[in-house]
Amino acid sequence: MKSMIKTLALAGAVAMGLSGMALAQDLPKTPLKVVGAWGNLTQYKEYEQPFWTKEISEKSKGAVTAEITPFNEMGLKGAEIFRLMRLGVIDFGSTVLGYVAADDARNEAVDLAGLSPDVEMARKVSDAYKPVYDKFYRERFGVQVLGIWPYSAQVLFCNGDIKGLADLKGKKVRTGNRTLAEFVEAFGGTGVTLAFNEVVPALQNKVVDCAITGTLSGNSAKWYEVATHIYALPLGWSHVMHGVNVKTWDRLDPKVKSFLQSEIKGLEDRIWKAAAEETQQGYDCNAGKDNCKLGSKAKMTVVPVTDADKALLKKAMAETVVPKWAARCTGDCVPAWNDSIGKIVGITAKAN
Repeated sequence: MKSMIKTLALAGAVAMGLSGMALAQDLPKTPLKVVGAWGNLTQYKEYEQPFWTKEISEKSKGAVTAEITPFNEMGLKGAEIFRLMRLGVIDFGSTVLGYVAADDARNEAVDLAGLSPDVEMARKVSDAYKPVYDKFYRERFGVQVLGIWPYSAQVLFCNGDIKGLADLKGKKVRTGNRTLAEFVEAFGGTGVTLAFNEVVPALQNKVVDCAITGTLSGNSAKWYEVATHIYALPLGWSHVMHGVNVKTWDRLDPKVKSFLQSEIKGLEDRIWKAAAEETQQGYDCNAGKDNCKLGSKAKMTVVPVTDADKALLKKAMAETVVPKWAARCTGDCVPAWNDSIGKIVGITAKAN
């Protein structure tokens, strides 16, 4: 009896192995070219790059292979990615949605300043709005959305003492997008536009007093050398959207498309999980704590968020951030936001 069970188990294992091999062999040889997000950050180094250069090849038994280059190593700033995808110059590509906010205000919708105070809310918001992005990008850019994922929480790094949002009054703050600038201005500060690689000298020379970026991104870029305090209030998550040119996508074998969609969904889930871990690691590393594993130990002061500031955050969202965004988001933009994100966060945007 035991011998029969072992034989059946072995036969089942062999059958499953052969089935997996058959599935992999069914996939046609498919070389891909991909443009990734910032190459100097952990999201690219730990997730995007190994996913495309190693994981999909292994899982497809060598049938699907890819080359990936981060956009910054191509001399691009990120805002060009979807326009180049529309032209067919780039097939698969990633960029930060905030970088393309000037193209259409919908690109700000999932990451309005202060919208998601934790990663769980950020994921709910992203998932709720993804169908809106897919429809918009298909119609306007010929791009199919394959995934949306965040960096670590976007917070204030300041070269000087900061105790709360009231301290933004009179300060010049580097903001990566318009909605963050409007948030800063709501508290009496001035939003300043600077490229990421210009922030360190700007903080050092007091061109700006504070700058906003991910907790771990700032550590990777050594902002701790020119900033003394972090205010631990997530103002955004700097969502990255990954997509593919629709014509390129349509030319792929259906089995390859199914394979890629499944694998990219897994990548998306892993990056969301990592965002929470990296946010905390950013705080720990910048503060020089012993459990810092992903960055460099620094000596910054991490300032906790008060209940009073949480209330101020909600007030600024409802009275300033959402109304100003709604005023520049035309067509069906505001109703689509209210039907998805608005229901989750309990805010109703009003169209002009």
